[in-house]
Amino acid sequence: MGKLKRPLSYIFLTIATIISIFPFLWMIVSATNKSVDVTQGRLLPGGHLIENFKSLLNTVDLIPALMNSAKISIVTTLLSLLIASLAGYGFEIYRSKSKDIVFNILLLSMMIPFAALMVPLFRMFGTISLTMPFLGIDTLTAAILPSVTTAFLIFFFRQSTKMFPKDILEAGRIDGLSELGVFFRIYVPTMKTTYAAAAIITFMGSWNNYLWPLIVLQSPENQTLPLLISNLGSGYTPDFGVIMTAIVIATLPAAIIYFIMQKHFVAGMMGSVK
Repeated sequence: MGKLKRPLSYIFLTIATIISIFPFLWMIVSATNKSVDVTQGRLLPGGHLIENFKSLLNTVDLIPALMNSAKISIVTTLLSLLIASLAGYGFEIYRSKSKDIVFNILLLSMMIPFAALMVPLFRMFGTISLTMPFLGIDTLTAAILPSVTTAFLIFFFRQSTKMFPKDILEAGRIDGLSELGVFFRIYVPTMKTTYAAAAIITFMGSWNNYLWPLIVLQSPENQTLPLLISNLGSGYTPDFGVIMTAIVIATLPAAIIYFIMQKHFVAGMMGSVK
């Protein structure tokens, strides 16, 4: 039985890998074929990638949608990392019973589905639009603010901070650093793997976000890439080759960021501090 264990493990992992990779490979292959080939399930690469890309550019405003998605994702990621890390650091380093109660309430908020918050959020931003239009409906700011940090991200930073060597903080305070100085000059550089993991999670979530931008971004010039792809598939005769080309383009930024930061992501998810 012991001799069979390793081969069976490799067989299982190989099958799991094929199942995981197949949709991605099929997406790339479909981007090189005509729409009729995609609907027929063709699994061989074709020669229509350039044609599909040109059709995509002629059909929709791809660059503005890319820029909108990039703006929302980058700003959301930066603000989320700053706020969530400050909150997680504060909850762990300055622990007290009252802070633990607040933290537990934050964790309870993870159980509320976003669908239950859509109407109150929309009404709130609708009210804001009357006095501050730059923060209201149909602005990129309205798409960013509800996504700035989450209870999960605060929890993630707090749990990672448990592994942080507290002696370093005391040494920084003895050397005369302020609390913000300790945070930015000691904590942030030491927790870079945690920041990398959190950045990947936040960026990918924001980049692929569909529901809230669909509700709050109403003008075509403000639409994001997921909304653009959705519009491509909403016609009577959608061109699946063009749709797959758009999906490949939408997948590339998140995939590139993940592969660049893969080692830091794995270390951060494991909770290691270097």
